Amino acid sequence: MPRRRIRVTGAAEAPLRAALRALRTELDVSEGFSPEVLEEAARAPRLPSHDATDIPLFTIDPPTSTDLDQAMHLARRDGGGYRVRYAIADVAAFVAPGGALDAEAHRRVTTLYFPDEKVPLHPPRLSEGAASLLPDQTCPAVLWTIDLDADGRTETTDVRRALVRSRAKLDYAHVQRRIDDGTAEEPLALLKDIGLLREALEVERGGISLNVPEQEIVENEKDGTYELAYRAPLPADGWNAQISLLTGMAAADLMLAHGTGVLRTLPAAPDGAVGRLRRTATALRIDWPHHVPYARLIRTLDPHQPHHAAFLQECTTLLRGAGYTVFRDGVLPEITSHAAVAAPYAHCTAPLRRLVDRYAAEICLAAVAEQPPPDWVLAALAELPKEMADGTRRAGTIERECVDIVEAALLKDRVGELFDGCVVDVQEREPTVGTVQLESPAVFARLVGGPTPLPLGERLRVRLTQADPGAAKVRFAPA
Repeated sequence: MPRRRIRVTGAAEAPLRAALRALRTELDVSEGFSPEVLEEAARAPRLPSHDATDIPLFTIDPPTSTDLDQAMHLARRDGGGYRVRYAIADVAAFVAPGGALDAEAHRRVTTLYFPDEKVPLHPPRLSEGAASLLPDQTCPAVLWTIDLDADGRTETTDVRRALVRSRAKLDYAHVQRRIDDGTAEEPLALLKDIGLLREALEVERGGISLNVPEQEIVENEKDGTYELAYRAPLPADGWNAQISLLTGMAAADLMLAHGTGVLRTLPAAPDGAVGRLRRTATALRIDWPHHVPYARLIRTLDPHQPHHAAFLQECTTLLRGAGYTVFRDGVLPEITSHAAVAAPYAHCTAPLRRLVDRYAAEICLAAVAEQPPPDWVLAALAELPKEMADGTRRAGTIERECVDIVEAALLKDRVGELFDGCVVDVQEREPTVGTVQLESPAVFARLVGGPTPLPLGERLRVRLTQADPGAAKVRFAPA
């Protein structure tokens, strides 16, 4: 799980772009595709026989996104409960196993996101064209149908290949407004109803959803300058995420019952990590009664309050260590659950951007059909965890480096200035070193103090001591 995400809404100044180009060169990031890969991407897909284009699906994504993995339709069931229909882009319909396109996807593993551009897993002709669930485009999909009871619990799951056609491309702010003002039609309005039910079930099973604000780069339309700001996730973000989470849990259950699969797993946090978090809560004056589970506590916190924001930032440390676990022939692994989900879980809803999801979909399709997975899936299973680990690690490195570069580029002319911030992290073994979160601009950066320990969770006046997008990361010191 990323520490935080950043987005760019326009072109940044030259030092930023130069530093980002240098980063891509340093990490040997291939932006283009070979002629062989592009030739395969231009071939017609294998189309399914089942026609589900009558379902009025819709997508919910950031406004500028065109690589649309998921589309949904929500409805009430006769007699009570809900029906979730969730179409996932069928990348396997376009990718021939063992071909050049397949090999390139295994080399790239994930789509890589830079502030100024993205480097896609698949050629844009597929990921932002023929395979994307764009509105008014008929395309192949893996169609999930999940029936829920009145409390939002899963009753039945079906998955099949189908032709689908999305009717509308919606964004989170638009969805939130329509739900809040009561103008959303039922298939969209039910996103809130089902989302809240699924969130309640998440609390019941001890799952974790961290409401940590995102970093965002925004352009000042008056003078063309750029600024960092915070974006707190909307409730609609969480409700939409619950639909994806529901599908990932259904996929894990299918694979476990079938005896072959690839799960996204996370061991429970060790007692020492939880104990450290309790000490942090005490230092931040956050009341954490011993009978209150960690997952329930974090839902009571407001990220707009400095003490709470510092604690939520620390909570992300418990979510490190996730990986991919494969199993086959009915021999189940020792760990099958994801500690943050508090249930078995699989990545299966983002195949345009993540390699493993294509394989998870094939295994689930085989499970429902009561057939063995395709040979090409079984042949690749053993290497998938390492491939995904390497690709995820690379994406994480890029994310961290991009944050540092963007912050340095936007602060490079302000070295020596004073800023107001909050100490959101202090190193246990070196309490004079930590992390400061500025109020404005929206920066998280290393803070190196003097002879006394840094005041965790307290507001602090700090001085910018270095910022160079081409060489040095942003650093602050107490003023």
